[in-house]
Amino acid sequence: MRTRNWLATGLVVCGAVLALVHPEADAGQRSQAKRKPAGVTARSTTARPLVVLRNTDRGVTARVAGSAKSRQVVVVHSQQRGVSRKLVAAVQSEPARQSFGQIYGLHDRTDSLDLKSSVALVLDQDTNEVLFSKNSEAVLPIASLTKLMTALIVTEAHQPLTEMLVVTEDDVDTLKNSRSRLAVGTQLSREEMLHLALMSSENRAANLLGRNYPGGLPAFVAAMNRKARELGMRDTFFVEPTGLSSRNQSSARDLALLVKAAHQHPIIRQLSTSPEYAVEVANHPVQFRNTNGLVRSPEWNIGLQKTGYISEAGRCLVMQAKLAGRQLIMVFLDSAGRYSRIGDAERVRRWVTESLPTTVASHKPAG
Repeated sequence: MRTRNWLATGLVVCGAVLALVHPEADAGQRSQAKRKPAGVTARSTTARPLVVLRNTDRGVTARVAGSAKSRQVVVVHSQQRGVSRKLVAAVQSEPARQSFGQIYGLHDRTDSLDLKSSVALVLDQDTNEVLFSKNSEAVLPIASLTKLMTALIVTEAHQPLTEMLVVTEDDVDTLKNSRSRLAVGTQLSREEMLHLALMSSENRAANLLGRNYPGGLPAFVAAMNRKARELGMRDTFFVEPTGLSSRNQSSARDLALLVKAAHQHPIIRQLSTSPEYAVEVANHPVQFRNTNGLVRSPEWNIGLQKTGYISEAGRCLVMQAKLAGRQLIMVFLDSAGRYSRIGDAERVRRWVTESLPTTVASHKPAG
């Protein structure tokens, strides 16, 4: 009976530890800790524990070690009535959440450039000629690509760029609990907030810009959707200005229209392609860098760009760039892998510069 009670206590602690390791997981999806059969050794992938949980009332200590992306090893030490026991339970961590594109099966479709993005579009900005297309009509979450529309609304509203704005608790992300280096109370000009939203994809800056629009956030979101309709973005819908919500959705075709409209504004071109920028936060300089490393590459001539990521959207990227004498608009959505969207952009650049000038007339892109 004592052994059974000790084992139950250990399993309860294991479950509590796993809840700490995977705080975003639904309770019904969390893995259950199971006792290893006798003679089986559980090994962790790292010696450094990720979580230590102590229950001094029951003399139980639980330690979780291993890779957060693979197998977790839970070790529970119990010392009751002067007897020390150890329970080792190997628990498979939860798989990464699938993007909408993965759920829809869009990654199953291959293309001639072997892109890792499930959606891609390359077109000539001047002629509207589609040079490459892959699932370009699919409607998916667009993550922080949303901020390009946010910037367009702010810019066309002609609000004073020098006006000082203050980050408040209303700007703290409670949807994804994303981090920010803009502490509550930070005061920056509207232009500085716009700069950080475009260049570093600062969520608090983007929300603050919408919140300080005449009529507040509801009026700002209404203006975003109204502008989308004016541009002919028939598959686009916005619910907030940051892109944290997966309900902000669009298609590659629609995003190309947005890029073309935003590119008409010099300030959006300038701020979105700025390699880095420093601002004062709590009386200390804080350096921000562009989320798109291609702006620092001598092989690229980028006129406008924006990156985006949430798990539902995958890795996203839109750019306007001059390649092989053409002004091109490129859209990549739902790319799997941290650097895959950059790799896809490089594949397109090589294809355009090495093959497109002589083969564009006969090339039939996938899609």
